[in-house]
Amino acid sequence: MLDADFFRRWLSSCAVLVDREAEWLTELDSAIGDADHGSNLQRGFAAVTAVLEKESPNAPGAVLMLAGRQLISSVGGASGPLYGTLLRRTGKALGDVAEVTPAQLAEALRMGVAAVAQLGGAKAGDKTMLDALEPAVAALGDTTDSFAAARDAAEQGALATVPMQAHKGRASYLGERSIGHQDPGATSSALIVAALAEAVA
Repeated sequence: MLDADFFRRWLSSCAVLVDREAEWLTELDSAIGDADHGSNLQRGFAAVTAVLEKESPNAPGAVLMLAGRQLISSVGGASGPLYGTLLRRTGKALGDVAEVTPAQLAEALRMGVAAVAQLGGAKAGDKTMLDALEPAVAALGDTTDSFAAARDAAEQGALATVPMQAHKGRASYLGERSIGHQDPGATSSALIVAALAEAVA
């Protein structure tokens, strides 16, 4: 069973990985975006860590909803609303129970990813975060062992964006010039899924 402490560990691990890879994320974004993806997420997850130190929700859903609100209020660009929506919709789906199963988390995350797709008007293959998130949630099952499979699927999904042409977001303005670059949103999504696997370990 996964309790509120597990979800705090997950978000703490997100902050550590994003902080470690912020320069790389910004480098990727400088090629096809606004060169601020790493710094934006770094600021956002630092704010999430700070608010979770001050407030201690006792339900997984409440932890995620608080984190999602914080991302929306503290992260500029598109990534704040998108990641905020992912966490808030997932948290809402989990409800106010004190513990959830891996299968319940998997289903809630699928709903969160669907909400991201609806908000951004994107789909897998558009060279966005969905190219990492959709294979990740497809790999999730009813045990925590599946979190490692989700991590691997997200990493492969992010790498698979390199030959794609972007059809959504800032990168889409470049047309064919977006081909040959790894999508920063898919890359940061892979980090967040990797943090989920780390939280189990």
